[in-house]
Parts: sequence; structure tokens; C-alpha cells
Amino acid sequence: MLAILEGFVMRIALSVVFLAVQMLAAQAQTAAEREACQANFEKFCKGVEPGGGRVIQCLTEHFSELTPECQKVVKANTPG
Repeated sequence: MLAILEGFVMRIALSVVFLAVQMLAAQAQTAAEREACQANFEKFCKGVEPGGGRVIQCLTEHFSELTPECQKVVKANTPG
């Protein structure tokens, strides 16, 4: 019975570690994405309030004017 409980606890611990690593990777990607598009945002979308997809929509409207790095971010975050 103790071995079963230890195995269960180990699986939970590994799951928590896996989720933490995934969250850190997502945050790093988001920071990199922000950095890739920051200058573009300030140039074309400065008055746009973040949230609800408004920033991506604005950047999409200026897609041909964006840096290649920001174009990649916009493509990756645009549904469709």
C-alpha cells in the first residue's frame, strides 16, 4: 500500500514539475514575441489598448510594414 501511495505522489510531483517548465517556456516565448514586435507596436499601434486581440489585429493591418521578426509573431498568433 505504501508503494502505491509513493508512486502516486511521485506522479503528481512530476506532473507539477512538467507544468512549471511549460509555463516558464510560455513566458519566455511571450517575452521574446513582445521584444520582436515592441518597436512595431510603438510605431503603428501605440494607442491600441491590449486585450481582446486588438494588438494583433492592429499589427495585422500593418503587416507589410512590420519587421520580418514581428511578421513571424503575428502569423503565429493569428487564427486561421
